[in-house]
Amino acid sequence: MIVYERRGAGEPLVLLHGIGHHWRAWTPVLDRLAAQHDVIAIDLPGFGASPLPADGAPTSMARAVDGVAAFVADLGVGRPHVAGNSLGGAIALELAAAGLVSSATALSPAGFFTPLERRWAVGVLSAHRVGTRLPQPVLRAILRSGALRAVTFGMICAHPTRLTPEVALADALALRNAPAFDAVARASRGYAFQGAPEVPVTVAWGTRDRVLPYRQAARARQALPGARHVDLPGCGHVPMSDNPELVADIILATTQGRVPS
Repeated sequence: MIVYERRGAGEPLVLLHGIGHHWRAWTPVLDRLAAQHDVIAIDLPGFGASPLPADGAPTSMARAVDGVAAFVADLGVGRPHVAGNSLGGAIALELAAAGLVSSATALSPAGFFTPLERRWAVGVLSAHRVGTRLPQPVLRAILRSGALRAVTFGMICAHPTRLTPEVALADALALRNAPAFDAVARASRGYAFQGAPEVPVTVAWGTRDRVLPYRQAARARQALPGARHVDLPGCGHVPMSDNPELVADIILATTQGRVPS
């Protein structure tokens, strides 16, 4: 079972979060997108409120993509648009390469890293996960402080103090309670995006991304010469919270076939 939030009306748009996150990562842009789309923001299997699949956590990108594709097919929404961040961005690109979606927007997608860069990203997120194992009252007290939110989320967001204490705590608990985290992290070993989508694709990268650094955007440009490539100035790894207006504009430009400015 996949848990999801659904809002709005129009052409369907599926939103996919990154490893250790949950559908609420999209909250800053959800209403703007729902004004033009039937938006379906999902908790990937083993993340957020979605339990692990009966056959266990995905052990490869192919299995992760198959799980999302099966969910979309069960919804009966045809070939939706899709947008994803990090792990979700890689899944969005794979769905586009398989011809299962009408367009794809990938925000700092996985799959363009070197082995060292992959280890760095997994190490950063794993270290954050260890920190979330503090007792919940202690976490809550820490995250009430803007200065301490800046420290704890500074590797994830370029503007961590824009997260409210409630959002920061929910994100921390989502990371702590993600049973698929370790398996999906292992599955990233050796993964590289190699597809050739024939649908509209936009790849957008935060210039201040400290998890999958901005230099990886150059490799995405080489691998996807037919895609639109957009910088997200001043944004970190989860740009939806850093600049929701810009992120929403880029997603809507892609779904509507416009060139993002």
